[in-house]
Amino acid sequence: MKISTGSEYMQSLRELNPVIYYQGERIHDVVRHPATAAHVRAAAMTYSLANDPKYKDLATATSHMTGRAIGRFTHVHQNADDLIKKAKLLRVLGQKTGTCFQRCVGFDGINAVYSVTYDMDQAKGTDYHERLKKWLTYIQDENLMVVGAMTDPKGDRSKGPAQQADPDQYLRVVERRPEGIVIRGAKLHMTGAVNSHEILLMPTTALGEDASDYAVICALPVDSPGVTMVFGRQANDSRRDQCQCLDVGKPSFGTVGGEALIAFEDVLVPWDRVFMDGETEFAGEVVYRFAAHHRANYGACKTGLMDVLIGAVSYLTLVQGTAKGSHVRDKVTEMVHLCETLYSSSLACACEGWPTASGAYMVDTMLANVCKQNVTRFHFEVARLALDLAGGFIATLPGEKDLASPEVGRLVEKYLGGVQGFPAKDRIKLGRLIEAMTGGTALVESMHGAGSPQAQRIMIFRECGLGDKVALAKKLARIPMRKDLGKK
Repeated sequence: MKISTGSEYMQSLRELNPVIYYQGERIHDVVRHPATAAHVRAAAMTYSLANDPKYKDLATATSHMTGRAIGRFTHVHQNADDLIKKAKLLRVLGQKTGTCFQRCVGFDGINAVYSVTYDMDQAKGTDYHERLKKWLTYIQDENLMVVGAMTDPKGDRSKGPAQQADPDQYLRVVERRPEGIVIRGAKLHMTGAVNSHEILLMPTTALGEDASDYAVICALPVDSPGVTMVFGRQANDSRRDQCQCLDVGKPSFGTVGGEALIAFEDVLVPWDRVFMDGETEFAGEVVYRFAAHHRANYGACKTGLMDVLIGAVSYLTLVQGTAKGSHVRDKVTEMVHLCETLYSSSLACACEGWPTASGAYMVDTMLANVCKQNVTRFHFEVARLALDLAGGFIATLPGEKDLASPEVGRLVEKYLGGVQGFPAKDRIKLGRLIEAMTGGTALVESMHGAGSPQAQRIMIFRECGLGDKVALAKKLARIPMRKDLGKK
């Protein structure tokens, strides 16, 4: 692996020259810029854990293509054990960073595209899978970070890609040249985009035959000509930009993942980096497999975050002298129960995994959708209980400059301390940490990341085998089949 440490990862980013804007100004160094530096440090943890003997087995793998040691985030799952190790690794990373470490989308994209390109080659006689393996070997050997780019702007959502007034509302191929394809469009909400090395582009929905130009999968470096990123704002980012560490809550790591809009303005992609071009019948399968992998993640990474939140609020109740209350213990117990229920769901997805024709393993898709559906509820409930136990002071805390003020600092210190001998500054740190982990940006990502709640409910209904369940009931009740009743 060329990049083997967190510091080497950071140095590799300085060697790139992507076009990134934030609040109207160009960012030239994502490693140092206040808006992006914390997110870079979170992603760097994925490299650092690979060098920790305690976590090396989780953070690394052996490439099935080369037999060489690689980073887990560039691996193609070969068995259920790989899926289980992935879940365990994501929880550890959530515990270490308290935020999104940004490599899951690319990881899941690699695995979805790997199996689907194999199926395409078998059905169509193409060579997409061999192209992908060549590119992936490069990614593995260099240990590069890949941003998976799936979500299109979508424009008028009552219309499909080919019916849009502005055809660029879905990423598309606008020209095919001897040297490659030319793409135009955008991808939104791209986690980790500004601090990745490569972009893996995928369709965002199933496509009809009239949308063949939108059926494209390809990969390109983040600093390719014609690629422009606009980094998004997050809750309390003005505190971060002003470098007020105490007010940020998590000064070392970002609030969520650091998302960006990525625009592609007539970008040339060489043919050896094109893994789908017009095969509309396979677009939906890429989305389906990617979504399942990504939704399974949330029961692991979010429980790592919940571990931190439970620890923070439990310690705060000690500081505030309320820890012995039976209602406090009951609420903490409920937080733990919800957390471990989610983790169980993520592990279940892995244990019930199955091999695709390519050999790559898929998670159980029904359980993956159930897992993510629970995240949209349980994470919010854990956050609600944390805010309940913390108290209202986290919404009205004075700022870091007030604590340092010669005029009023003594008042903040006197009246915002906890039990005798506990400094106000440390109580404020706990409050700000809880605030950061229960704020708008963090919970919005839990709700809408990997698809909004209704997307999971649609898949749960589709895959629940309702007809089989009806048959079970009829058999036990000795009810004969009636031809006049419609099938459910």
